[in-house]
Amino acid sequence: MIGSSVYDLHNRKIGKVQDLILDRDGKIDLAVVDVGSFLGMGGKNVAVKPNDIKTDHNRLTLDVTKEQLQQMANYNLRDRNTGSGTSASPVHGGKLGSGR
Repeated sequence: MIGSSVYDLHNRKIGKVQDLILDRDGKIDLAVVDVGSFLGMGGKNVAVKPNDIKTDHNRLTLDVTKEQLQQMANYNLRDRNTGSGTSASPVHGGKLGSGR
């Protein structure tokens, strides 16, 4: 899903899935869509619920326009190096661990 183009219902490209944010249970909580960038510059990231994304003819679609997405608040990750927030890993029972 990451890297996939997102289209509106009129078959116009409105963005690209930049990242997926998981909840503590490992389920997709938000999809981060890059809207309006050209060659990776000038756009912004917005977060949409995964239930809002539909698959239509092997394409990801949203029932909104590019302009509506551009009006949404910019979504920023807390830690751009890891793509995560600041909480401890749920994999280790909420404790920091080596991952082994």
